[in-house]
Amino acid sequence: MKAKHVIVYLLLAIVSSSCIREEALNAEADILSCILPGVAMTTSPIINNNSITIFVGPGTDISELKPEFTLTPGATISPLSGTERNFNTPQEYTVTAADGIWKKAYTVSVIDTELATNYNFEDTLGGKKYYIFVERERDKVVMEWASGNAGYAMTGVAKTADDYPTFQITDGKAGKCLSLVTRSTGFFGQLAGMPIAAGNLFIGSFDVSNAMSNPLKATKFGLPFRHVPTYLAGYYKYKAGDQFTEGGKPVNGKRDICDIYAIMYETSESVPTLDGTNTFTSPNLVSTARINNAKETNEWTYFKLPFITLPGKFIDKEKLRDGKYNIAIVFTSSLEGDHFNGAIGSTLLIDEAELIYHSEN
Repeated sequence: MKAKHVIVYLLLAIVSSSCIREEALNAEADILSCILPGVAMTTSPIINNNSITIFVGPGTDISELKPEFTLTPGATISPLSGTERNFNTPQEYTVTAADGIWKKAYTVSVIDTELATNYNFEDTLGGKKYYIFVERERDKVVMEWASGNAGYAMTGVAKTADDYPTFQITDGKAGKCLSLVTRSTGFFGQLAGMPIAAGNLFIGSFDVSNAMSNPLKATKFGLPFRHVPTYLAGYYKYKAGDQFTEGGKPVNGKRDICDIYAIMYETSESVPTLDGTNTFTSPNLVSTARINNAKETNEWTYFKLPFITLPGKFIDKEKLRDGKYNIAIVFTSSLEGDHFNGAIGSTLLIDEAELIYHSEN
């Protein structure tokens, strides 16, 4: 085993037993899976560290659901698995480990509406150590954006919510806006071979358990969408950082650049989501929209990206109605950030974005 790997494993052990000791012990009080007996879910539930999001078709009665959970061995849950509850508002559950001491709280939400298509980046969840952007209809959260902030938290670099790669600022085109900044991951990140973290925001989920071992797999792109997308539009500003690096080493003469794109793909039991390893290569991919003229600009610059259907692909109307297609929108401050290449300080601002579509009906 290489010395570098030994150091990384030792650091992980130290972090697990000190900075995030409670989280490590809470791993024995996890919800592993959940189902809704008698109710069709349009995609697999998104299970994060302290939350679960379940997706059902629009119009589904969610006032009397009885979710059933699979837990880590020996753990118990309160209220009991199978208890009927009203999910017109998110419901709280507590999982207790087999030793009866360690507990973990989960918020379970059921989404029964269409995916949000207008994004002003005004709303975030309160009481969190980093920004979590959400879309609401009236007072109900109908979509929660994902980012790599949870993975960045493991580096210990950030002191405030504004120190993370993905955060909110007040200097938007209209009100507040999304701010994405490529950050250094500090001493810990350097040793792990992940010297930078690009700011990113995407539709999907981030699997923090894979953040260190397989970061590309940790980004799971897409949520169900029942319309045919035609354009991704919005406004952006961009400023590249001073020094581009690859693997932490300076590359002279190369400038960083942002990336803005969207993908639509067909889901199946074997391919419930796409991730960072197959975003543009999966045979399930149907259409893409991607910026091809991104530039540095101090002014709010409009983009309108057409969805281009891949050769030989088409959208099946019946599968579309059944929610068998996912769509993902991705913003990032460094085009090569998923491979830890980019310039510290690169900053992408996004505001007033919109997913434009037409109905197959």
